[in-house]
Amino acid sequence: MRILHFWNLATLAAAATLAAHLPPRNYASHDYYAIHISPSTSPSELAAHLELTYEGPLGALEHHHVFKAPKHENDIVDDAQQELKKLRRKREVAAEHHPLDSIHFAQKQKVKARHWKRSVIPERQERAGPPVTDAIKFQREVASKLDIKDPIFEEQWHLFNVKNPGNDVNVTGVWMQGITGKGVTACVVDDGLDYMSADLMDNFFAEGSHDYNDHEDLPTPKLSDDRHGTRCAGEIAAGRNDACGVGLAYDSRISGVRILSGDITDIDEALAINYEMQQNDIYSCSWGPPDDGKTMQAPGTLIERAMVTAVQQGRGGKGSIYVFAAGNGAASDDNCNFDGYTNSIYSITVGAIDKSNQHPYYSEACSAQLVVTYSSGGGDAIHTTDVGANKCTSQHGGTSAAGPIGVGVFALVLEARPDLTWRDMQWLALLSAVSFDTPSDWTKTASGRMFSHQFGYGKLDAYAMVEMAKSWKNVKPQAWFYSPWMHVRKEIPEGDKGLASVFEVTADMLKKANFERVEHITLTMNVDHQRRGDLSVELRSPSGMVSHLSTARIHDDEPSGYSDWTFMSVAHFGEAGIGNWTVIVKDVKPGNLKTGVFTDWRLRLWGESIDGSKAKLRPIPTNHDDDDHDMIDDHPAHTTSVAIPTGTTPTMTSLPDDHPDRPVNQRPSQTLANGGVQTASAAPSATASAAPAENFLPNPFPTFGVSKHTQIWIYGALALIIVFIAGLGAYLFIARRKRMKDSRDAYEFEVLDGDEDRDDAGLLSGAAGGRKKRAKRGGELYDAFAGESDEDLLSDEDGDEGPYRDQERYNEKFAADEGSDAENSGGSSAGKRQ
Repeated sequence: MRILHFWNLATLAAAATLAAHLPPRNYASHDYYAIHISPSTSPSELAAHLELTYEGPLGALEHHHVFKAPKHENDIVDDAQQELKKLRRKREVAAEHHPLDSIHFAQKQKVKARHWKRSVIPERQERAGPPVTDAIKFQREVASKLDIKDPIFEEQWHLFNVKNPGNDVNVTGVWMQGITGKGVTACVVDDGLDYMSADLMDNFFAEGSHDYNDHEDLPTPKLSDDRHGTRCAGEIAAGRNDACGVGLAYDSRISGVRILSGDITDIDEALAINYEMQQNDIYSCSWGPPDDGKTMQAPGTLIERAMVTAVQQGRGGKGSIYVFAAGNGAASDDNCNFDGYTNSIYSITVGAIDKSNQHPYYSEACSAQLVVTYSSGGGDAIHTTDVGANKCTSQHGGTSAAGPIGVGVFALVLEARPDLTWRDMQWLALLSAVSFDTPSDWTKTASGRMFSHQFGYGKLDAYAMVEMAKSWKNVKPQAWFYSPWMHVRKEIPEGDKGLASVFEVTADMLKKANFERVEHITLTMNVDHQRRGDLSVELRSPSGMVSHLSTARIHDDEPSGYSDWTFMSVAHFGEAGIGNWTVIVKDVKPGNLKTGVFTDWRLRLWGESIDGSKAKLRPIPTNHDDDDHDMIDDHPAHTTSVAIPTGTTPTMTSLPDDHPDRPVNQRPSQTLANGGVQTASAAPSATASAAPAENFLPNPFPTFGVSKHTQIWIYGALALIIVFIAGLGAYLFIARRKRMKDSRDAYEFEVLDGDEDRDDAGLLSGAAGGRKKRAKRGGELYDAFAGESDEDLLSDEDGDEGPYRDQERYNEKFAADEGSDAENSGGSSAGKRQ
């Protein structure tokens, strides 16, 4: 064996020596062949047969040899093989072994294109784009100073835009100060978080994470579409490493709470948004109700309580910070004020702009939107982390991508000023936001800032916000003022008229409420209408600032109008609040025979207290917060019909280049004729009537100031009551006569055991109500009897509700009596805003 081993080594060495001494090849005068032959075949014999010149073995490749021939066009070896096959088919050649049968492989050599020298490092044209500019040089200098080696950092234009300089979040100057999110935890409430990703594992905070879908400790992505949360997390806290890119707060901690991948209830959702609220500082929520242009959905009481608890107790009493994506339904005429999450005073609602500061076709507008930041549109999207080992994506977008960018900015601000409250963060966001020249309904507000329903106060600027935070004086504790319910009960005119109702806030009212200046405005209202999508609502402040609380929606055919729905506006930050607040309801679709009545409304001012030492925490919300609906006080609404001048119809903004055929949100109007609304007489009892109501019955029967449809309900109900009372009287009369007759026949004296009295009482109580709780509003019959012993009509001695209610609330009560409590049995529907 040892001898054989030495022989093999010697053979290989000899072959290598021979190969090293192959004659030089001249490709200008000769063609060369590489041929693999059987070990038993002599290369020299094969060369002679093919009329080739044997050059020698082909290096260390066993049984591979080099042959040459003078320059020629054909392939000598292949031609020979084909000729042998032809002869064998004709049986002109014997079937025994032929020298060509020993060929296993043959290749005539062709001159290849030259390889590039490995010593030359080509420019990265794909990433760098055009020739190196000052912006690219500066970007690379920043990356070098911060030791950023992440492979897609140069593609993360939302962090540093070299193609459209200035169209980014302006964060590198913050990083250069060493502010990178240290000590701050952001919690992504979503469909999971890939904590094994190299981009996220170092910053992952397991203690702040949970899975409420599968009830596990860790929010592991399991479904094929469980990518959303990981992508959002990467925008916030992707580490500075060699995987994908970096997050805005790349040294912050990131946690995940999984709720979007299975069925949940309000209990699960409430627990989720409160999870570890002393350690999770900011909650990133890129989800909400369907963005279909026809849904109105608000958090249930449990969830609202959870949010109030978090802003009062979270972060050691400074308040948890909630960030919600505005929604992607603008192409369907949707408006983020129809979403009870995005129009909460406790959330920072973030909309989207594209890389050119244009409004993407999908991003919803509303008066509750505070700021915007970058996302998909204009031919690009957000580049960030994806699920999988070192996996990245360049396709993250929608307002889902804008919200987490806001979270990242706020994490940097919290590192600079950890003592900020949840309201301080909102003040800093709006005061430092940058307005830009994209056309919209930009209006200067009392805070001195420009506001647009499409863009809020402008785009987030991380550097400006952090710098402002350094010297920011914390706002005083929250105060609030509630107006009484304003009872309107007027038919809404169609077309070129609206119905305006005014409430005056006085200095004494606000002083009594310890209220200094406005932050948020909420308006809760009831409108009965046969098509909800035809309605629009405006709120005009004493300073003249207009909030478009509601806009018409083409897909919203709901026949119930607004039922105790609360709209919100951030357009009034900084106002004093003293003076006339006017709400204007319009029916913008005339001629479709869909009519309605503006029933009532209530204004709430939320803001900063005068004396912080006297401030109190807001009571935890209950189901009975609006149970004083039908309380009549000495401050009724001043109501009038107002003209809507030509030119106030919402107009279209320009379309983004990448979606030329897609509609964008409408730009709302800002003013009414003569710069204001007409109000009725100053006398509290004076009201101006809407358009004359059509009579259902001839005079002298009254119209009650309501529509013909409502009159039918009123007179029908009155007829039923009269018939019932007459029938009850007849029954009691007959029953009494029968008892008297029976007693005379059987007894000298009538014996009473109380049963009859109880029966009569039962009938009477049935007539009076079967009342379980107080109605929130009386409905059309309440209108008919307003001012005539209202409390007697609507409540018994215990304050329970009366029998007069509109059809919608009657149906709700009927369903409840049948054991179908929809609120408690249904889960929370939330959709990703991808």
